Amino acid sequence: MVDLGELKPLFRGNNEAEYELDLRGLDMPHAVASTERMLERNRFRTPRSVRILIDAPDGEGGTSHFQPIGRLLLDARKEGILDQMSTLPPDDVLGFRIVTTGKPDASEDDTLSDQTEPDGENV
Repeated sequence: MVDLGELKPLFRGNNEAEYELDLRGLDMPHAVASTERMLERNRFRTPRSVRILIDAPDGEGGTSHFQPIGRLLLDARKEGILDQMSTLPPDDVLGFRIVTTGKPDASEDDTLSDQTEPDGENV
């Protein structure tokens, strides 16, 4: 039998996070763009935890954002942008909980000098 190492649960019991990115109600291009912006911004800030909320499938054959956003987050984890990634518990809202790698020595005020943030998007 092959030793697979330590098995980690798919769902974590802790869904608390410092920040929340609510993608519910957005179409796919806007949800992906918002997630990409959040990941890029957090590369230059202190590490932080973020809950990413997405719409549940509508049950009428409509597509869910779960797979595309999940794939984007998995790619970010492979690139070293995310330290942790898990899905939210099934009894909670649909989405992910991530912890960014960030820059541990960055101050909370550090952002890209040429980047301005629109109101309400300070994740």
